[in-house]
Amino acid sequence: MVKNILRVFLIIISFVGGFELFRGPVSALLSAADLPILVHLGTWFSVLGGAIFGIIFYFITPALIDNLGRLASWTDNKLRSIPTQDIILGVIGLVFALIIGLLLHFPLSRVPWVGPYLSLAFTLVLSYLGVTIVLNRKEEFSFFTNPFLKRSLGALGKENTLPPKILDTSVIIDGRIMDICKTGFIEGQIIVPGFVLEELRHIADSPDLLKRNRGRRGLDILNKMQKEMDIDVVILNKDYEEITEVDSKLVKLAQDLGGEIVTNDFNLNKVCELQGVVVLNINELANAVKPVVLPGEEMLAQIIKDGKEAGQGIAYLDDGTMIVVEGGKRYIGDTIEVLVTSVLQTSAGRMIFAKPKSSFPEKISLK
Repeated sequence: MVKNILRVFLIIISFVGGFELFRGPVSALLSAADLPILVHLGTWFSVLGGAIFGIIFYFITPALIDNLGRLASWTDNKLRSIPTQDIILGVIGLVFALIIGLLLHFPLSRVPWVGPYLSLAFTLVLSYLGVTIVLNRKEEFSFFTNPFLKRSLGALGKENTLPPKILDTSVIIDGRIMDICKTGFIEGQIIVPGFVLEELRHIADSPDLLKRNRGRRGLDILNKMQKEMDIDVVILNKDYEEITEVDSKLVKLAQDLGGEIVTNDFNLNKVCELQGVVVLNINELANAVKPVVLPGEEMLAQIIKDGKEAGQGIAYLDDGTMIVVEGGKRYIGDTIEVLVTSVLQTSAGRMIFAKPKSSFPEKISLK
């Protein structure tokens, strides 16, 4: 609909332009011919010229509109990579430079021969210097840009009543965040900072095969979350150039947005606790949803290898929880009944200690 309206609008403009373009020369030519009988035909020639221009634009307008759309999209993508404070300060520096250039135009334009060109050259040089000087000293103008940034970031964080969830690199690479989002346990806007995305790209371009595969997995996870899931995933191109560490940038962004950081990084978890930032730790969630096992319970365990201590056997639950069976080494490869003696909860996960139900437990065949 918009394309059709724009097409009609351009056709009308081209017709009027063609009419005006033909009217002047045709009228002058007929007047010079001194043929009064043909003078009234000048209007028809002008209409014909306008019609020709209108027909030409009728056919080229679709391609012209598509190219303009691509240009607008390319410009928007480029501007998104530029921090908002840089745009604001660049415009301010340009405006001041143009004002100075306008003041210098009056004396410079009076210089014989080269006055107008000299004025234009000075204006261009001043514009470049104005933008460059202001951007190089942007830290000194933070008193001006900070109120605007806090207002815009606050508006972003308040688009939903729930605080936004900010993803770090480790939780994106881990991949479980997508499954958790599918279940609906994470609500609100999900934000991926630009510096986190840049770190993912560096990992994906790493010469190390393992790191490269992890980085590409993280990028694939983000792509699926944006395209295949009904959740609001926002790439926020906000950076803190005065801060070098990504974890510190995440904490600062969470404080500005009033958001919560989603991670499985133990160190980042501790830093956020010290800074008063809410953290959603994927590992803690995984441990919380594991089935509760109490001492004295019985269960089946397949002994797959020996443990660190003499005579120990190691088994695992379906969720990956390790079971250390005292005296279970001799049952490696068998599934036996064990009795839970204690449960140990650590930051790395949960460990279950057990022993065979009897001295000579009945072996249960997997077949």
